[in-house]
Amino acid sequence: MQQDPIFDPSQSSTFANVSCNSTQCTDISFGCSGSSCLYGVKYGDGSFTVGYYAEDTLTLTPDVIQNFRFGCGQNNSGTFGEIAGLLGLSPSSESFVSQTSEKYQHVFAYCLPALSSSTGYLNFGSSSNMPNTNRTPIPQHSDPPYYYITMTGLTVADQPLQITSTVFSNAGMIIDSGTVITRLPPDAYQALRSAFGQHMTQYKMAPSTTLLDTCYDFTGYDNVTIPSVSVQFLNNVSLDLDPNGIFYVFDISQVCLAFAGNTDPRDLGIYGNVQQRTFNVIYDVPNGEIGFSPEAC
Repeated sequence: MQQDPIFDPSQSSTFANVSCNSTQCTDISFGCSGSSCLYGVKYGDGSFTVGYYAEDTLTLTPDVIQNFRFGCGQNNSGTFGEIAGLLGLSPSSESFVSQTSEKYQHVFAYCLPALSSSTGYLNFGSSSNMPNTNRTPIPQHSDPPYYYITMTGLTVADQPLQITSTVFSNAGMIIDSGTVITRLPPDAYQALRSAFGQHMTQYKMAPSTTLLDTCYDFTGYDNVTIPSVSVQFLNNVSLDLDPNGIFYVFDISQVCLAFAGNTDPRDLGIYGNVQQRTFNVIYDVPNGEIGFSPEAC
């Protein structure tokens, strides 16, 4: 259940439901309740939220955004946990990034910390850029909810894996801060799993999970040696993953390689948030680029 206070529209003098006859309602085209516009969103894991489409004044100190449109959820179900809401950062016209593009130029960046006890950040505007930023182009697609990215290879223990380039290009890939585990084409994942496992034979295997099938039991070990893993993207961008970007830890007896394989080579790949940890990830939409800076948080 949500731990933060529930938003009470009656306490805001600037709150208003979006009219069912407005172009903004037509753009999301879900439905109406009387004269009020409704929205509905379903996520890839089956979670969903349904409610009123509304607008209010949004303050991100010191910036004030007038008539900011958002969904005021009435029926929310799934894996939201205790969160009080979601901030839409997609390229779609109704996202926060698009609604504030005049102020922040459609540029934003974040850093996801390696541990929950550490602090990350989310910045908006051109000041999000950092030194030592390696940039890869955003491929142009007709699917606006996503940011596409072109993976070109994988490296384990400084050895490039022998993966045909078409393995990545056939399905395409998006980068998503809301997806935890990276999904790879089947052939790419099998190559990664095999190469990684060859360097981990001294450790006891642990039971797999529904999604993760390469898990280890590190009970009794004070130190664990793991091979390095790097991910390559178009424009010679190579990211050396933080150890917390290689493993997903359930507990010391079940530590799993934080990658999964798609069942169909034509399924869209996803570069998930575990592999983005500790990087400054900047989305520079006007220049059509996504940049990565290491050790940012």
